[in-house]
Amino acid sequence: MRTTINLDEKLLAEAQRIAGTKGRTALIHEGLKALIERESARRLARLGGSEPRLQKVPRRRPGAA
Repeated sequence: MRTTINLDEKLLAEAQRIAGTKGRTALIHEGLKALIERESARRLARLGGSEPRLQKVPRRRPGAA
């Protein structure tokens, strides 16, 4: 999909330097992936320990070797 965006040239240059890539499209893709991974991890971390009354779930089937 094509789209037009306005980017801060200094920010773009710094991101390209850090990522070691020249292509703007690849850089934007990597940035979006990193954002998704970071926010997914934050959401998952916020879920931890949110159900204190939950019964423990058995991890192994009884009688399984």
